Amino acid sequence: MSQEPAPVRRHDRIRVHGARVNNLKDIDVEIPKHRLTVFTGVSGSGKSSLVFGTIAAESRRLVDETYSAFVRGFMPALSRPEVDVLEGLTAAIVVDQRRLGSDPRSTVGTATDANAMLRILFSRLGTPRIGPPSAFAFNVPRRTASGTMNVDRAGGKRIVVRRAVYHGGMCPRCEGRGTVSDIDLTQLYDDTRAVGDGAFTIPGWKQDSFWTTRVYAESGVLDPRKPIRDFSEREMREFLHGDPRKVKVDGVNLTYEGLLPKIRKSMLSKDRESLQPHVRAFVDRAVAFTACPDCAGTRLCAEARSSKIRGVSMADACAMEVRDLVSWVRGLDEPPVAPLLASLAHTLQSLVEIGLGYLSLERAAGTLSGGEGQRVKMIRHLGSALTDTTYVFDEPTTGLHPHDIDGMNGLLLRLRDKGNTVLVVEHKPETIAIADHVVDLGPGAGADGGRVLYEGTLDGLRASGTPTGRRLGDRARLKEAVRKPAGHLEVRGAAAHNLQDVDVDLPLGVLCVVTGVAGSGKSSLVHGSVAHREGVVAVDQSPIRGSRRSNPATYTGLLDPIRTAFAKANGVRPGLFSANSEGACPTCEGIGVVHTALAMMAETAITCEDCEGRRFDGSVLEHLFGGLDISEVLAMPVHEALEFFGAGETRVPAAHRVLQRLFDVGLGHLSLGRPLTTLSGGERQRLKLAAHLGGKGGVIVLDEPTSGLHLADVDQLLRLLDRLVDAGKSVIVIEHHQAVMAHADWIVDVGPGAGQDGGRIVFEGTPAELVAGRATLTGEHLAAYVGCSAAEPAI
Repeated sequence: MSQEPAPVRRHDRIRVHGARVNNLKDIDVEIPKHRLTVFTGVSGSGKSSLVFGTIAAESRRLVDETYSAFVRGFMPALSRPEVDVLEGLTAAIVVDQRRLGSDPRSTVGTATDANAMLRILFSRLGTPRIGPPSAFAFNVPRRTASGTMNVDRAGGKRIVVRRAVYHGGMCPRCEGRGTVSDIDLTQLYDDTRAVGDGAFTIPGWKQDSFWTTRVYAESGVLDPRKPIRDFSEREMREFLHGDPRKVKVDGVNLTYEGLLPKIRKSMLSKDRESLQPHVRAFVDRAVAFTACPDCAGTRLCAEARSSKIRGVSMADACAMEVRDLVSWVRGLDEPPVAPLLASLAHTLQSLVEIGLGYLSLERAAGTLSGGEGQRVKMIRHLGSALTDTTYVFDEPTTGLHPHDIDGMNGLLLRLRDKGNTVLVVEHKPETIAIADHVVDLGPGAGADGGRVLYEGTLDGLRASGTPTGRRLGDRARLKEAVRKPAGHLEVRGAAAHNLQDVDVDLPLGVLCVVTGVAGSGKSSLVHGSVAHREGVVAVDQSPIRGSRRSNPATYTGLLDPIRTAFAKANGVRPGLFSANSEGACPTCEGIGVVHTALAMMAETAITCEDCEGRRFDGSVLEHLFGGLDISEVLAMPVHEALEFFGAGETRVPAAHRVLQRLFDVGLGHLSLGRPLTTLSGGERQRLKLAAHLGGKGGVIVLDEPTSGLHLADVDQLLRLLDRLVDAGKSVIVIEHHQAVMAHADWIVDVGPGAGQDGGRIVFEGTPAELVAGRATLTGEHLAAYVGCSAAEPAI
């Protein structure tokens, strides 16, 4: 730990008084500037509401107000957080876990600006010299222009004919994506039928839709009664690849284009995770993505690949692991570009220091985990000359093996030591331990939280008696007896990404934990070889998506049996009990508030006067079930609804099953109608888990389920995993948390390092055997966590 900082002056604080964002209970807190402050508390206690929803949000709003009214007209309008006084704010830079852009052209290199520096380097030193930096940019196409230009001069007009070449490095075949798509036509249509007779099998393509089916059947371009298999070569080319053209269908102006470009634009150009589940399943079934044969997946055109520095092309450099690339850059002794080389080496070394040396610059940003993406975003700030700035981090240790946490802690301290204020929302004791100041919120989640339980030093937190203070010193015990497997799931020859032809038998009927340092190949092994098998339910790290209209009831499917119960009890249609359709309040359209846009001023949100925030039309609220209307049911917390729908005349088994899963994952405090946009990261993770637990598969795969969970929440998660295994399920967990490892029946450790140094199975066995051997990094850290010295037995 660094040297004890000097005493904090009274004016050197961020003061928050009367904060009421989300579940905060009119709290007051003072945060020292130029210090590292960690915010702790159970999931849903109000940490994010205080740090992100109050401090960071107001800082951004105040910075935005420094722009002119004209500029603000093009910016999102932000309202002031619900807080009485906020003093001492500085400009805030938020580094959250929101995933980096998932555009195929967004990579680790583009996100860190390393690609930009490499392009300059190759444009200066590459041989043969092919042009400016843009000639090495895979997102810039090569363009050629020619024509005439009229030049007016005093002596008269003259015409100049010019030909211009704009250099770009984009591969023309894959357009800089690195992959090309091969579409299985049998998944798009039934060729025994005609386009006007239900031939299309694409999700959402209904027979009466103008924009899809009818534009092919009624535009006059194709014969609507002729089976597709009988199309001539010309008709087939027009059907699949036809150029866009304007047509009229039943008086409506539409655009006709070939089926394949239409599918690529409507489905394949979007982020896969943003697609609806049934559309995503269709894309996975119908489309195969392969490396572009022209550029071999490098995204660059042949000319850009031909220019080299000491035998290394731009494509070669981007394909290297970062730790190898930094060595190559440091080996270049070129005085004319020395400042550029120093800056590039610093950026690459920073990636290595935060445990991402196993990545390559060509790695697509959309494939990074939340924790990897957050660390990549940190790189921009480590070399910044800014000081006296507030940096806000959301669980920066997410996805890190215990071995990698020290490196992350060092980077947080470096930001602080440059004169910045660092605010960190975190659950890991290793990061809480480096804090200069700790703010603990709770005591519970939701309505039971939102209060400041403790402010002060780490030693004071240990003695405070708060839920966090009591658990800081907790250490899990190894199981005295482990379950015996009921069979095995065989994996043979796994070679995805860095896996080195791995053979492993994953036990069934037990709790199996797959672990290893970040980048060792855990996810490649499980998601690449297990998650897509029949009978397997996989819960990955992709964020749950939803607007302010979405809530736990809609996301989990709970609302469907509730609506059906209301409809049956009152003899009306189920659609009346949806705030997103028939039953919505006509004034606020089912949102509960009325938003008013005021140009460059902040948008105002006022509770709807007609429905009083209940979202439903008044006539709908006259229909009761068990003495309650639909808005009162949606206002219930899960634990009350569980009792309400569990017995008596209001018993609804389908609803009760979903509610039981929500309660089991620790969301008993959550109200059924709470907007998803107001949930914390830990609550979202558990909500997603609850939604997937209803799957019928016998094998459940979980990817870091402890992300966003407090130490107390981890205990509840372990009890849930035990219940699943005892009920006959097989649970495979990708996890770094030592408490989960200690609780496992079987551990598979992947390593020994990351990237090229990983991809092998370095241990298979029980936790006790792992601790006793201490032959891997995981074994050493788990032994330290459970308190076994080298001379002590594991149990």
